[in-house]
Amino acid sequence: MSPLKVQIVTVTPFQQNCAVVWNPATMLGAVIDPGGEVPRIVAAVQAAGVTVERIYLTHGHLDHAGGAAELAALLGVQIVGPDRRDAFLLDGITAQAAQYGLTGMVNAKPDRWLAEGESIDIGGTAFEVLHCPGHTPGHVVFVDRTGQFGIFGDVLFRGSIGRTDFPYGDTEALLTAIGAKLLPLPDGFSFICGHGPASTIGAERRGNPFLKRRQG
Repeated sequence: MSPLKVQIVTVTPFQQNCAVVWNPATMLGAVIDPGGEVPRIVAAVQAAGVTVERIYLTHGHLDHAGGAAELAALLGVQIVGPDRRDAFLLDGITAQAAQYGLTGMVNAKPDRWLAEGESIDIGGTAFEVLHCPGHTPGHVVFVDRTGQFGIFGDVLFRGSIGRTDFPYGDTEALLTAIGAKLLPLPDGFSFICGHGPASTIGAERRGNPFLKRRQG
C-alpha cells in the first residue's frame, strides 16, 4: 500500500482531477495537473497543511496545465513534466482557453521535461515515469510499483481510455502503451485518473470495453 494521501480538487469546466498528493508523516508533497481555479487548489493545499515541493504535469492539455504557471509562482516551486513532445500544447494554452471563452488558464513552461525511465519524487516516494502517447504525443504517467499506486492522467480511465480524436491523437499508440506498460501491473494496482473516479488495473483488465475489444 502506498504511504501517500491524495486529495482530488476537481477544476475547470472540463471537471479535471487536479491531485494534491503528500506523505502524512512529513506533510511534503506535490500538485499534479493544476488545470485552473488556482485559488481552490491553494485552499486545499493550505487546509491539508501540505508543503508543496513541485508541480508535475502528465500532459499539455489546458485543463491539466492551465493553472500551472500561476500556482508555481504563488508557491515558489518548479513545474516538472510532461515529455517535451507536448511543448506545442503548453505553448497554446492561452489561445485555446480564449477559444473556449475561459479565463485563468495560461501557457506553461516547465522547468524540466520528463522522459521514459526517469523517476520523480512525491513526498519521499519514487515514481517511475512512463511515456504513454496517444492522447497527446508527450503524455507521461507516474507509477509507484512498491506502493501499487499510479497517477495516469488521461491515458486510462474507469471503463474508458483517453480521447484520440485530435489531429495529433493516435489510438493505436495509446492502446499499445496501455497494453505494454500498464496492463502488466498487478490487479490490485490502484490509480487515479485525469477525470472521473479512480480504478484498479484488475478492474480495467476485466471490464474496460476498450481493452476487452483490444484483447479480442
